Amino acid sequence: MEITKVLRTRQIASWASLACVAVLLTACSSSASSAASGPVTGPTTPPGTPASAPGTAAATPSLAAGPTGATTFLAPEQSLNATLLREPACGGFGCALSGDSTAFLFRMTWTTWSGTEAVGIGSYKLNDCNPDCAGGHVYSVATVVTLSQPVKVCSSSGPRWVWTHASFTFPDRLPKALQGQNAPQNPWTFSPLIAAAQQTCAS
Repeated sequence: MEITKVLRTRQIASWASLACVAVLLTACSSSASSAASGPVTGPTTPPGTPASAPGTAAATPSLAAGPTGATTFLAPEQSLNATLLREPACGGFGCALSGDSTAFLFRMTWTTWSGTEAVGIGSYKLNDCNPDCAGGHVYSVATVVTLSQPVKVCSSSGPRWVWTHASFTFPDRLPKALQGQNAPQNPWTFSPLIAAAQQTCAS
């Protein structure tokens, strides 16, 4: 009877040992597979943050944003090849609005320059092209100009916007030579500039 009890006790002890070994092996195997997968490096995405698709850069706010006062410009002569101007004083010969050099802004003070409009006070130099533009008389007319309707220009250095619409008020009225059928275009949409800007973003 005593011998049977001793044998049973030893048998139970050996089963318990085997169970402990099995548990230890399972735990070791589990941690080994975790180590094999490699440590997590770099920042993790906080909960609720949308993940970017692999291989794509997250859009930066400056690229995703629309026009602002700092990214919107006047294109002299309605040309993207000219140096784009922001809040220009238009000294010297002035800032050409037309490609044929018959309309210039001159000595401008800008009271507003935002992403939606620019309002400036100064002079509008206009050539009456009589008898032709080469021999015409240039009038300097007091004006308040409002630039609006910015259009996006795409480039390798990032997007910019250019004004494509101008409207004028003349506190002292226009001289007789610039009235009637000789009056300057007002408002004025810069159609060639719109087409050129759209072309930069087409590809």
